[in-house]
Amino acid sequence: MMETVLAKVAEMQAPAGQAEPQRRRRPRQQSEEVARYFLAKDGSSIDKPELGAEVASEGEALIKAFQSKNGVIYTVLAYKAEAEIQGGSPTLVKRPLRK
Repeated sequence: MMETVLAKVAEMQAPAGQAEPQRRRRPRQQSEEVARYFLAKDGSSIDKPELGAEVASEGEALIKAFQSKNGVIYTVLAYKAEAEIQGGSPTLVKRPLRK
């Protein structure tokens, strides 16, 4: 019985010459994003969105939007465009802005 368990463990392990696939990490930039929640301003539309009052959380925004006449919320992610030199050539990147 012990030999059977050892054989199954050996099957699950990668062969000696092969490396296990590396897991890709999410770019740090995505984990730093901070969403902000706003109620739609009266008279706002999909064609011309206007931000009303900011609320602290998504849950609070949903409740207040449901109680309002238009029921719309906006989620805003803010970034700053910056140039970053990689391999001698500039690349534009976005950096999350915090409130």
